[in-house]
Amino acid sequence: MFKGIFITLEGLDGSGKTTQIKRLAKWLALHGLETVLTRQPGGTPTGDRIRALLLDSRGTGIAPMTEMALMFADRAQAIAEVILPALESGKVVLCDRFTDSTEAYQGGGRELGSEPVLALHKLICGNLQPDLTLLLLTDLEPSLERARNRNQRIDENIGPDENRFELEQEAFHRRVWEKYHEIAAREPNRVILIEGELSIDKVHERIVEAVAKLLKEKQVG
Repeated sequence: MFKGIFITLEGLDGSGKTTQIKRLAKWLALHGLETVLTRQPGGTPTGDRIRALLLDSRGTGIAPMTEMALMFADRAQAIAEVILPALESGKVVLCDRFTDSTEAYQGGGRELGSEPVLALHKLICGNLQPDLTLLLLTDLEPSLERARNRNQRIDENIGPDENRFELEQEAFHRRVWEKYHEIAAREPNRVILIEGELSIDKVHERIVEAVAKLLKEKQVG
């Protein structure tokens, strides 16, 4: 049993995860809780190199199974280097994406199915499960437009090329969106679904409500 709390944020690119995870970290700090923010892929020196390979739009020849294996290689490193040490020391870990993303994008989007993703999670990740997952599912078309506009702005500023998934056809992203719904329906006790085109403040309110309930249940803060 870990002393810390593990919270993940999930959703399509352009759903506002980055904004919300930062706001949540500030809210937790105001309540005296030490947090560790991380992301997947990335979050470690090894993971950042894997992230560059996975998200670069020039990486067009990556096979779906290779893509999934790289995601889990990144995750294994993050668990060993960042997540477990933080949980063992009693901190709150906020992670931007975890295995639900792999199930949605590779299991759903790449049509590999949930079974191999969940099997690899059990084998490679020791079946580590978040205490709470906040799933931001905005409407599909606006979310994609925001993500593509964001990445275009990054490119224009000579930032990292992370457009590879945004270049996929809408059918791919529709499968991702549907798989996320499937995960939420399968695990309602862990996954809090925040759906629709809500304001930033309203989403934050829903997140704080869910996190405050978790903290009360665990008698933290």
